Amino acid sequence: MKDLDKLEDEVHDEKSFIIFLEALAQDKLEEEKKENESPSNPYGAGHNGWEHSRIGDYLEAASAWAESSINGLPYMPKETNPWKRVAQILHAGKIYE
Repeated sequence: MKDLDKLEDEVHDEKSFIIFLEALAQDKLEEEKKENESPSNPYGAGHNGWEHSRIGDYLEAASAWAESSINGLPYMPKETNPWKRVAQILHAGKIYE
C-alpha cells in the first residue's frame, strides 16, 4: 500500500493528482477486503482508517472538512495549488467525522 500522506504532499498537477486518487481508491478497496475477512468494530474506523463505509457519508465528511478549512487551519495554511487542495479534501474525507 502506498503512503497516502506522502502522495498527497507530492500532488502538484493533474498527473500527480491522478496517482494520489488511484492510491486512495486502492486503499479503500483494500480496507473493504479486510473488512469482509474480519469486520472491525462498527463504532470506529475500519482496518485502513476509513471512518465511512458509504460513499454519501464519505463525500459529506470531505465536504464538511473542506468547509471547515476554507480559510486554512491553525496548524495548516490553506493550500493554493487547486490540485493539492482537492487531494487534501478527498484525503480528509477518509478520516473526518
